[in-house]
Amino acid sequence: MRKNVLAVLAAVVLISLFVFTGCSKSEAKTATPAPAAAPAVAAPAPAPAPAPAPAPAAAKYADGIYFAADDAFASSGWKETVTLTVSGGKIVEADWNAVNISGGADKKTYDKAGKYNMVKFGKAQAEWYQQAEKAEAHLLKTQDPAAISYKDSEGHTDDIAGVSVHVDAFFELAAKALAAGPVGRGPYADGAYFAIDEAYPSSGWKEYVSLTVLNGRIAAVNWSAVNRNGDDKKAYDKAGKYNMVKFGKAQDEWYVQAQKTEEYLLKTQDLNAITYKDDAGHTDDIAGVSVHVNSLFDLAKKALDNGPVGLGPFSNGGYYATEEAFGSSGWKGFVSLFVNNGNLVNVYWSAVDKDNRDKQTVAAEGGYGMIKTSKIGKEWNEQAVAVQNHLLSTQDPKKITYKDDAGHTDDIAGASVHVNDFYALVEKALANGVKKY
Repeated sequence: MRKNVLAVLAAVVLISLFVFTGCSKSEAKTATPAPAAAPAVAAPAPAPAPAPAPAPAAAKYADGIYFAADDAFASSGWKETVTLTVSGGKIVEADWNAVNISGGADKKTYDKAGKYNMVKFGKAQAEWYQQAEKAEAHLLKTQDPAAISYKDSEGHTDDIAGVSVHVDAFFELAAKALAAGPVGRGPYADGAYFAIDEAYPSSGWKEYVSLTVLNGRIAAVNWSAVNRNGDDKKAYDKAGKYNMVKFGKAQDEWYVQAQKTEEYLLKTQDLNAITYKDDAGHTDDIAGVSVHVNSLFDLAKKALDNGPVGLGPFSNGGYYATEEAFGSSGWKGFVSLFVNNGNLVNVYWSAVDKDNRDKQTVAAEGGYGMIKTSKIGKEWNEQAVAVQNHLLSTQDPKKITYKDDAGHTDDIAGASVHVNDFYALVEKALANGVKKY
């Protein structure tokens, strides 16, 4: 009986387990899985506000052309200059140059013509104009004349490759030019200009003017004179040989007054901005000047009207040569030459007798008498002038041909005299070199 009861209970338990297991499997198959939570969507970040457009940079410099020069000529004879061009507030052109105390060609022109020769004589790494160009390029790059450092008191720098010359003058003049403001371009063509009187006056000094124009403006003026011996009046005066104060009771020596007159023209830049108080050409417009000044302004006008002149091959200054002894005619010949801007600008051929009379003067006054026998009807002084002018035209003492051993030529109209002695003296004068005092 007891075994039957246990069997029945075991069967009930098995049936219950079967039913429970089946229900669990069915629920597992039909249950819908809970949907996965959607990822949280972040609110879009606000777009960054556009950066404000930068305000246009203020122009550093006013547009225009700027110029500055040293106040005086250095012992080298050069006065340094700077010309700048500003466009769009930037320095777009820079010209570092110099003008000479004698007028004539500017330093770059002189250097490019092979007459400065810093490499040959100074053992420099490059010619001056080439180093100047590198300094100019540095300023165009930095746009600041103060952006340079110097390694010594002479103004040398290590900031610019290939530059061994002093550069302080360039940057200081650039700063000076910018501080002064634009000056614009002047009315004249750049270059060298020259004019000289036609004849010797009673004083014996033939006046001349040599100009240098940069940026259309007169940048250098040299007013002086030359005598029959080839002396330059300024050099002669500075050597104590003119003595206008001592003998003429003048307020200052001639060369000092000449320099003041030159400075007046550089300042005014106007050949007509001068008034005269008498027909002799004196003025009250220039303090400290009592000499006549009209010749400077008249010759400057003439020079500018003539136009620029090229640079010649000779060294500036006066030259002189004379024959060793008096000839059978009683005359001892001589030649004087004067050179400006490398060109022969004055030639004088004459002779002196034992009384020191000048042959051209004697002939001009009728005391020589060649015209009586001349086949061309010309007195000796007239023929001498024709010979002088031929050399001024050719600029070369070798450009002459002779038709006989006596030294006559058919190259010069108006000259039947022998001219070989003249050309020999010219060669001798040039070989002697520039006159020293």
